[in-house]
Amino acid sequence: MSRTRAVLPFRWPHPPLGVVLVEPEIPPNTGNIARLCAATQTPLHLIEPFGFTLGDRAVRRAGLDYWDKVPLHIHPHWSHFLETIKPQRFFLFSTFATRSLYEQTFAPGDYLVFGKETKGLPEPLLAEWPDRVLGIPMQPDSVRSLNLSTSVGVALYEALRQVNT
Repeated sequence: MSRTRAVLPFRWPHPPLGVVLVEPEIPPNTGNIARLCAATQTPLHLIEPFGFTLGDRAVRRAGLDYWDKVPLHIHPHWSHFLETIKPQRFFLFSTFATRSLYEQTFAPGDYLVFGKETKGLPEPLLAEWPDRVLGIPMQPDSVRSLNLSTSVGVALYEALRQVNT
């Protein structure tokens, strides 16, 4: 029996949202996030240095054969991202946030920024834009953090849900 994937009704944002990974370290996380970005046609911005090469087998395997569908942008550092993209709005995700992503109203063109798996975003970056720092709610005394690709999925789909209404 042959099955066809359903196309669910959805109003994709224009301009699209963007996902930014600052110095990602773990290849499968970046590959999974790339696949998520391919599925939603969300531009993926990677800020160097990486803890791997994009040709790494684990990155490629996690992203499957979807890499050609990912709107991918590589930046040598954070300031290059700011200078070349000139984002009007961006939000920084941190386990140290005092404000939940569910308190934020997202809009088309917003960028969702995530840090490296072991340390998160650099403290100076969080301190520079404290009003843009958001977190994903977790039970107190449960875990230190969520997996990076899980966090991106939660945040991206919440932002997409909001802009679809």
